[in-house]
Amino acid sequence: MKPAPFRHHAPATVEEAVALLAALAPEDGRVLAGGQSLVPTMAFRLARPAHLVDINGVAGLDRLAIADGRLAIGALVRHAAFHRPPVDGPLGILLAAVVRHIAHHPVRTRGTFCGSLAHADPASEWGLLVATLGAEMGVRSVRGSRSVSADDWFQGMMTTALEADELLVEARLPLIAADTRVGFCEFNRRPGDYALAMALVTLREKAGVVVEARLGIGGVEPQPRRIVEAEAALVGAPAGPQAFEAAAKAVMAAVDPMDDVHTSAAYRRDLAGTVVRRALQQAMG
Repeated sequence: MKPAPFRHHAPATVEEAVALLAALAPEDGRVLAGGQSLVPTMAFRLARPAHLVDINGVAGLDRLAIADGRLAIGALVRHAAFHRPPVDGPLGILLAAVVRHIAHHPVRTRGTFCGSLAHADPASEWGLLVATLGAEMGVRSVRGSRSVSADDWFQGMMTTALEADELLVEARLPLIAADTRVGFCEFNRRPGDYALAMALVTLREKAGVVVEARLGIGGVEPQPRRIVEAEAALVGAPAGPQAFEAAAKAVMAAVDPMDDVHTSAAYRRDLAGTVVRRALQQAMG
C-alpha cells in the first residue's frame, strides 16, 4: 500500500522545527527522523499524518558528546552510532551490547535513539536502558525548553510525556562509575523480533557484597521500569546465585505482565525471572 497524502516540511533549525510543530500539531503533524516506526504504519495507512516535519536537515541534532557528567544523545543520532562504545567504561560497553539486539542492521543504520524513546514501544531496548539508568529527556517547543525524567517520560504503551507540539531534542544518560558491572538479556523467538522480555542490570560490589544495584524490566509490561523490590533483594547480599534467585523471584512477584497475541501473561512472568537471572550472571561473569 501507499501512504495517504501528506505535506513534507524540512526545517533547517530547531527553532524552525518547533515553530512548524506549533502550527501543524493540531492538524496531526508528526516529526520524521529515522522513520523506522512511522513510515511502515503510514504505508499500511494505520497512521495518516497530514504533515511531516522532517528534522534530518536540522543542524546540531546529531550531537553525541559528554556534557555535565552525562552522555548527550541528539535526536538524529542513529542506532548504528553505538555499534562501537561511544564512551569509555561500563556505559559504552552496555550501549554497544544493547544495540546488537535492536531489529536488523539496515534498521539500525537509519533508526534513531530518540525516535525509539518518542515511539515508546514496550519492547524498546533503549526505553529499558533510559528507564533503568535514570536518564533525562530534553524537550523544546515554542513555549521553551524542559527536562523530563525517565520516571515521568513513559506513561503507558506507546505513550509519553511529550506534547504534540514538542520536539525531543536529546536524551541525557548518566555516566556509570568505572567499577560498575553491567548485564543485559533479551528473549525473542527469532533474532530481530520484538522482545517478549528483557532485563538490564548495573551492580557495584565491595568485598563481594552488592552495595548498589539498578534493575529494570522491559517488554513485559506496557512500559519499562525499575523493579525496586529486586534491587532491595540484591543490595547487602553476596553477589551470587542466592541473591540472583531472590531478585528474579522479586521481579516475578512485582510485574503485571501483558497477555497478547504473542504470548500469555504467565509465560511472560516466567520469562521475566529468566532474563533477570541471565542478566545478573552476565554482569558477574
